[in-house]
Amino acid sequence: MFWYWLFVGPALLLALLSLRGERKRAEYVAARLAESASVLPLATVIVPVKGYDEGLRENLAALASLDYPDYELVVTAHSAADIPPGVLPSRVKVVLAHGADPNTGEKVQNLLAAVKAARKRSQVFAFADSDGRPARRWLRSLVGPLAEEGVGASTGYRWFAPDPPAFWSLMRSVWDAVSFGLLGKGDSPFAWGGATAIQKETFFAARVPDYWRRTVSDDYALSAAVHAAGLRIAYAPGALVPCVDHTTGLDFFRWVRRQMTITRVYNPRLWWPGLIAHIFYCGGMAASIVASVKGFRLAEWALIAQLSPGMLKGLNRGRAAGTGALV
Repeated sequence: MFWYWLFVGPALLLALLSLRGERKRAEYVAARLAESASVLPLATVIVPVKGYDEGLRENLAALASLDYPDYELVVTAHSAADIPPGVLPSRVKVVLAHGADPNTGEKVQNLLAAVKAARKRSQVFAFADSDGRPARRWLRSLVGPLAEEGVGASTGYRWFAPDPPAFWSLMRSVWDAVSFGLLGKGDSPFAWGGATAIQKETFFAARVPDYWRRTVSDDYALSAAVHAAGLRIAYAPGALVPCVDHTTGLDFFRWVRRQMTITRVYNPRLWWPGLIAHIFYCGGMAASIVASVKGFRLAEWALIAQLSPGMLKGLNRGRAAGTGALV
């Protein structure tokens, strides 16, 4: 029984602790969604494109029709060959980086070129991904928190909602929801590159371009720059972005490996606690299943107690995702 409780005990504790702050998080989300930004500065929305994404034309069309008084949309790519024909909306500026720095990721080089080409009078930079389809108030939701004292950047997140549903695409959604749960009231641990806004003045004062050079992770580097400047990253639930594309089993595991590798390299403080918690959680679940098969009835109740908080959180976050993505 020692080995059983060695894993199950911490797993149960982790499951219960995961519910801590869920009510406050829900209250924060509701309060943010009820806000209406009074100041909407001129903005530049930058979206990098590399080849075809499922629904790319519709995604770019959504970015071109945001409910925002004055913004420009910039599509950036390494070369013209990276932009599929027929996907660009009419109101868009195209920036081709033709980057050749072997020590900096191609996406980062494209973003740097787009920032340099942005109109001079824009006061806010917002960054989007080409595989997301934001709601019309997406940019308003991102810009709102930037007016608050101590906020250096704001972030939304993605919510994988494949249409129609498919097994591996839903697995990706479940796996990615763990990171979504880290965002809430206070300082967020990271800004997600597919829904981030930052004032231009802050962007350069925090030396984001310097942090971007010699890296492949635009979002973790921007997050590090903002935090190094002593500023917070505010979560904007109204900027939650639904991603309706699909994936295969092979692509899913490749994607997971890439996400884990980037996090381990660029944010080890987030990666190591997550790995340890995952080992105990999965170990506890496996131990309860094995013990239950061997006739240890208490293990069945332990398994229910371990899984129930996660199911409750999933229900709450699903509701929050549906609300935030439709604002």
